[in-house]
Amino acid sequence: MNQAIDAAAEQTARGEPLAFWTVSNDESLRKLAARPEGLTSAEARERQDHYGPNRAVVGLHRSLIAKLAKRLSEPLIAILLIAAGISGATGDWQSFVIILIIVFFSIGLDLAQEQKAENAVEALKRSVAVTASVRRNGKVQELAVRDIVPGDVVELRAGDLVPADGIVLSGHGALANEAILTGEPYPVEKRPGPASGSSPSDAFNALFGGTSMVGGEALMLVVATGAATRFGAISASVLAKEPPTAFERGVHALGMLILRLTGFLVLFVLLTQLIHHGLSLESFLFAVALAVGLTPELLPMVMTVTLARGAVRMAASKVVVKRLSAIHDLGAMDVLCTDKTGTLTEAKIVHIGSFGADGRDSARAAQFIRLNSRFASGMRSNLDDAILAGAPAADEDGWAHIDDLPFDFERRRASVLVSRDGERALVTKGAPEAVLSLCTHLEGPDGAVAVLDETQRVRIAALLDDKGRQGFRLLAVARRRMRADCRQVGLSDEAHLVFIGCAVFLDPPKASATEAVARLVKAGIRVKIISGDAAPVVRHLVETLGLPTRGLMTGEDISHLSDAALAARVGKTDLFVRVSPDQKSRIVRALRRRGHTVGFIGDGINDAPAIHAADVGLSVEGGTDVAREAADIILLAPDLGVLAIGVAEGRRTYANIMKYVRMGTSSNFGNMLSMALASLVLPFLPLAPLQILLNNLLYDLSEIGIPFDSADEETLATPQIWDMKSVLRFTLVMGPLSSLFDIATFVLLRWGFGADVAVFRTAWFVESIATQILVIFIIRTARPLWTSRPHPVLVTTSLGALAVALILALTPLGGFIGFAALPLPILAAITGISLSYLAAAEILKRFAMRSRSHAPAALLAHARAIEHASATQHLEHTGKRPIT
Repeated sequence: MNQAIDAAAEQTARGEPLAFWTVSNDESLRKLAARPEGLTSAEARERQDHYGPNRAVVGLHRSLIAKLAKRLSEPLIAILLIAAGISGATGDWQSFVIILIIVFFSIGLDLAQEQKAENAVEALKRSVAVTASVRRNGKVQELAVRDIVPGDVVELRAGDLVPADGIVLSGHGALANEAILTGEPYPVEKRPGPASGSSPSDAFNALFGGTSMVGGEALMLVVATGAATRFGAISASVLAKEPPTAFERGVHALGMLILRLTGFLVLFVLLTQLIHHGLSLESFLFAVALAVGLTPELLPMVMTVTLARGAVRMAASKVVVKRLSAIHDLGAMDVLCTDKTGTLTEAKIVHIGSFGADGRDSARAAQFIRLNSRFASGMRSNLDDAILAGAPAADEDGWAHIDDLPFDFERRRASVLVSRDGERALVTKGAPEAVLSLCTHLEGPDGAVAVLDETQRVRIAALLDDKGRQGFRLLAVARRRMRADCRQVGLSDEAHLVFIGCAVFLDPPKASATEAVARLVKAGIRVKIISGDAAPVVRHLVETLGLPTRGLMTGEDISHLSDAALAARVGKTDLFVRVSPDQKSRIVRALRRRGHTVGFIGDGINDAPAIHAADVGLSVEGGTDVAREAADIILLAPDLGVLAIGVAEGRRTYANIMKYVRMGTSSNFGNMLSMALASLVLPFLPLAPLQILLNNLLYDLSEIGIPFDSADEETLATPQIWDMKSVLRFTLVMGPLSSLFDIATFVLLRWGFGADVAVFRTAWFVESIATQILVIFIIRTARPLWTSRPHPVLVTTSLGALAVALILALTPLGGFIGFAALPLPILAAITGISLSYLAAAEILKRFAMRSRSHAPAALLAHARAIEHASATQHLEHTGKRPIT
């Protein structure tokens, strides 16, 4: 018995929960060494010692020190802290304090975001039962759920939460609400098995921990507890460490790039100073100042402010951001995985029509099915609500209720006895196969009644199967003429019925879905539909919306594939059907393994693992607590059109962060390279350490307006990812370009004007800070400078910082920093060099900022196909020809 349960636990731990519902009750009892009357206390203690408590949800609370250590190990944070330490050691306390405040503010925000996973676990705990009625020692006892073990027999009634995974030994009208796991709103009938299908959706004899009983009674044999349950697998998935997101990978790569550039320059300067002048304290401080100068102190602040502004703008569009960096990941997303319910469909049941025995529209079927829903007593379903939501037919007037037989899940039907003008009729409504089996006649389109022979029965059964494969839900209706004095009906009266037809129900597709998907695909995002429904249902929805798709995989297909094989196939597949919760997260991980930045949108507990596994997890306001806690972004309107707005905002955010990254790496590298080269030939350092730090501080202050800037339309058109190769190319093009003009300035000052040390440093400081600050207006856009206007805030901060720099350098205030007055000829020469550099930067930026498109030709063709489908749908709905 222990080996059987251990095997189940190991299979569940691998993300492949055991299909225990395919085994007969007798076989399950034998494997578990259990009995219908329950275990003894001694047996239960032995099993609990071996398997532990029945806790499907285990909290994860790492210590604050562990959380801090993880973040301090990031290269960028480590560089900033080292720079802060050096600044403090050299007496630059202002830089020391500023860097520390920025770093720890950024870490604080990050720690707050980590609380998200812990909150998701707490939400899961609230969904778990506390006590249950368990058969122990031959009698029923109320025990804590944590004490339940495999082999226990649990009695369940309407209103109870299911405490573990198990099978139904016996039941009466048992009905379970499994929406918490499957997302489907329909209650599921439970009865003894075994079931033949391997999917949980086929497990009519299985009960799952975390779901609830909403009707009837059931006696359950516990098969799996704790982490071995499906609920436990979901909990483990939410807590599992996932690979870094696109944003985290980008920041890490940037930190490593800056670390390499800094190490190269510092070693280069120390080596040259050692060879030419010997290693003095001043040369050491100069090398240290270069290291600090290359450090982008304000990068955490620029990223935080940029992301925060994006979050505010997205909130106005009904998109709530829980993890700020998810805004960037949303902009980098090139694959979106979505369920159909609530995003592509309205997530509500609508009565869309009725048909007769011949398959054609039937007003008689609609009339009689409304009569039944109107007068039937007992539990009313959402299908009844959908039937009664329409305007009543005139033919229904005058009918009176006499008696009825309420719906139950063993008969799967409800009957009402009604009368009008002396006529009495029994009207029966229910599952099509249950009603059809009671019919001996059928009603034709003209109301004539004919015998229901075997040929007609087979034809109607085929019609019902075809409707079901198209994704429709059906309720059949039949009638029987009763005696005029009949006042009471019994189960025996539900016989010799006349089949009238069926009512058709559908979760209707959203009118905006086609346009919303077209917007996403046009933005370079491939939309993949992951659903628990059958293939015909999903295909029918896709065809109705006119969404061109490629490839289809079932959950059974996925279960036979290794992770590597799945990763090889997911890229060319857009439809995934009959998919279980663990398979959803496998699909997401496979896509990420292929290099995609993946978003997943879901609203149920069953979606939480996939939401957690995605680069950017999305949920909707009406989703379960667990889904919303696991998500990074919550849509207040469950509409993909709203998501398209968030994608654009994410790309705008990325563009502004990259402006600072490009500026910080290229300008700082260029300036530090210039000073390193100058130190080889000059008998003095080109700038004093304090002047280097002042240059760096004023330059950083000039860029605090970047988060407010706009972005080029080309940037918003395709997914944007951190591309360190392009950053390095930009740095190696624009950095040396600025160094070339710096060297020209050195030559002109030293050998042209014969400037002394103070004048040299002042002139070079003015040229350096002017070119660094003004070039932002050139490289903030890939377009020509004059075709794109910067934001007024960026203009103010940039020109304001330049004004402060010029005041400090060109007025008597500069004497305290080692600056001297500049003659007019030198000022004119510096102005000419600066203007020449800016012109050269405008020309070379086209090469330096060249980027590849992230939207492949196939995706663009897909976008055009969806646009065509949207136009066709518009024509069908309005009768108007779209403008082309």
